Amino acid sequence: MTTETPVRRLYVKTYGCQMNVYDSERMADVLRPLGYAITDTPDEADLVVLNTCHIREKATEKVYSELGQLKRMKQARADAGGAMTIAVAGCVAQAEGEEILRRQPAVDLVVGPQAYHQLPELIARSHRSRGERLAADFAAEAKFDALPAERASTGVTAFLTVQEGCDKFCTFCVVPYTRGAEWSRPAAAVEAEARVLAAQGVREVTLLGQNVNAYSAPDAEGLGLAGLVRRLAKIEGLDRIRYTTSHPADMDDALIAAHGEVEALMPYLHLPVQAGSDKVLKAMNRAHTAESYVRLIERIRAARPDIAISGDFIVGFPGERDSDFEATLSLVRDVGYASAFSFKYSRRPGTPAAAMMGQVAPAVADARLQALQTLLVEQQKAFNAAQVGRVLPVLFEKPGRHPGQLIGRSPYLQSVHLEAPAALMGQIAPVRIASAGQNSLAGELALESA
Repeated sequence: MTTETPVRRLYVKTYGCQMNVYDSERMADVLRPLGYAITDTPDEADLVVLNTCHIREKATEKVYSELGQLKRMKQARADAGGAMTIAVAGCVAQAEGEEILRRQPAVDLVVGPQAYHQLPELIARSHRSRGERLAADFAAEAKFDALPAERASTGVTAFLTVQEGCDKFCTFCVVPYTRGAEWSRPAAAVEAEARVLAAQGVREVTLLGQNVNAYSAPDAEGLGLAGLVRRLAKIEGLDRIRYTTSHPADMDDALIAAHGEVEALMPYLHLPVQAGSDKVLKAMNRAHTAESYVRLIERIRAARPDIAISGDFIVGFPGERDSDFEATLSLVRDVGYASAFSFKYSRRPGTPAAAMMGQVAPAVADARLQALQTLLVEQQKAFNAAQVGRVLPVLFEKPGRHPGQLIGRSPYLQSVHLEAPAALMGQIAPVRIASAGQNSLAGELALESA
């Protein structure tokens, strides 16, 4: 007579970047053999995991606010004779592990981004009311070796981590301190995971890394990101490949050439510049100038003329003057972005920029951010409007809000919605773009003969 493993309910809340989304998926994979199944609400969960981001101060405070609410849920469960385990994972866990346990005693476990494969053992120890509550180290290789080979993918797109950590030490960034030094997964392991995903119906993968184009396969000498992309492009059923996030210093000739030669590599590149002032870039330790960045974009566009460029910007960095901000606006006009992310500088304790002189007044930073975002939105709208009348291959991902509607993605990562048969879910089909908004496109199926 066999006894089935009781179903336990797992709630995971993910903050921040796509790498955290990937990590959350893998946590669910690690915990599945213990009988944990995903639930959409924390109040009915046996285990709650907050997978945190430490990039901006507000994100960190949101975690503590969430923990306050979870403490009340945990107490209510205890009063009713039940139990709830609370775990904090990710970069806040790495940076503030002991502080989390001090500020919020309701937290049972703290797990850094390189240690979440230890969750099953940590949970078992927690349930036995003994052993360690804190696991925050940089054993990245051990983490990936310990993860289950199988992944449970339910969609047609998936994230796939290939690289972690960063050696650039930008003065505003906490990543080198929370994710550690640059480390690349073996190409064979990445390919094996990609094949598992393709076998489950995944048509598009996004390769992830804090500095993904620094990828250097430890099991294949000289194989960089370009070589990895070419290798994955040979997998049957895997029709689209993307990657994020990149650093201009690691955008080499081979990767630029791949954009023009590998059909599966989508014509969309997220390449953060952060500022258009060389003085500010030097203070940020970005290792590139505004001119070198613009020349790099020109080379990329020469290889793939229709490529859409996305970027990151920080305004109000310490010492930024009006003339420095004007240089950023000038760079934006020169490049022309299809989309971008822009933020006010956020002071992160322990980073060199936090101690710099010339901290910019919040009101000044607010005004600069509004001006920059106005320009970026204009460019995004113009890029989207330029697609009207074109026929684009669209990968259909999910049903739309209205009956008979599907939503997919263009090669340029734009959301596209239209009326289409449900049988097209997970397929790529030609769509004639009829209209464009700031964040999405609308169209109709195009006849094959058109």
